[in-house]
Amino acid sequence: MRRNRVIAGTTALLLAVTGLWAASLAIGGGEAPQSTATLSPDSLPSPNKPRVPAPDVRIAAVGDMNGVRNIEPNSPSGRNGAAITRLVQKNQIDAFLGLGDFQYDTPRCADYVKYWTPLWGGTKPKLYWVSAPNHDWQPGRNEDLDNFMNGQCPGAPAKAAINRQRGFIGNGDPYSKDFGNWHFAFLSSAQWRYSPAKAQALTAWLDGDLAAARAAGKYLAVVYHEPYFTSNTGEHKRAADHKPWIDVMYKHRVRLTLSGSQHNYERSCPVNNRDQCVSDGMTAFQVSTGGIGLRSFTSSPPYIVKRFSNTHGFLRMTLRDNGSFSWNFVPTSGPGKDAGTRPAP
Repeated sequence: MRRNRVIAGTTALLLAVTGLWAASLAIGGGEAPQSTATLSPDSLPSPNKPRVPAPDVRIAAVGDMNGVRNIEPNSPSGRNGAAITRLVQKNQIDAFLGLGDFQYDTPRCADYVKYWTPLWGGTKPKLYWVSAPNHDWQPGRNEDLDNFMNGQCPGAPAKAAINRQRGFIGNGDPYSKDFGNWHFAFLSSAQWRYSPAKAQALTAWLDGDLAAARAAGKYLAVVYHEPYFTSNTGEHKRAADHKPWIDVMYKHRVRLTLSGSQHNYERSCPVNNRDQCVSDGMTAFQVSTGGIGLRSFTSSPPYIVKRFSNTHGFLRMTLRDNGSFSWNFVPTSGPGKDAGTRPAP
């Protein structure tokens, strides 16, 4: 008798649950599935289940790419463009980060199409770009970089990778992108020169963007054209007006920054916002060796641990799920080399 009561009670409970489930579907406008699968213990969510590691992220990066009216394949620019294009075609990198000053000197659509595209156009399928202050964008003078990257310049319909994903991105607009377990913020240094008020607004945007990514467990990187952690040259000093960005970057413990502009190569120690080498600082790479004439250094800041000004080439990096990363500078003309690994925090 007891067994019959248990069975009857169980049946009633199942009917009640089924009725509630059907009612909820009706309220929500859903449809009952055609079949159901039996849940096994392995298929149930478990707070103790380990997170599946994100895959390694392979990137290439360089800035200051192509000279005025240059279409020579054997030029430093041509060799770099061809080498990175091969990496794209063979799927050996996940992203190419264009660090600004794509085409010299004051490029419009026709210049990108006629000069940059023959040497570098093959990188567009994996290209993530930043607006640059010196040559690619000056309001009222040359404002076509955003059109070119979105495939809107006549004769160059291909879109950069980020534009295929996000649509049109205006010159000076920030954006961020996750690669594996890494979060990259892309900023326009040009705003400090042309619109300091917008640059300050970008500071607030960066603060919120990095805070959200850090809360989600991502490791952080920032890409911008004019470097803050850099040696002086005869043409440029550090971008001191970028200090509010640097303060925000260190506040959120950015691990990695990438910049260009100087026409040489530099790497810093892990550095904080007070120019001190610290274990939780950001490793700043300045990679402006894409093909423009190289410049010598005129100062020696203590936070710069590797540099050279006699070699064209580009940077390759592998970013790992645990926050560690490795780098290798690939020379295409000249003797300069740099390689290493930063361990996980």
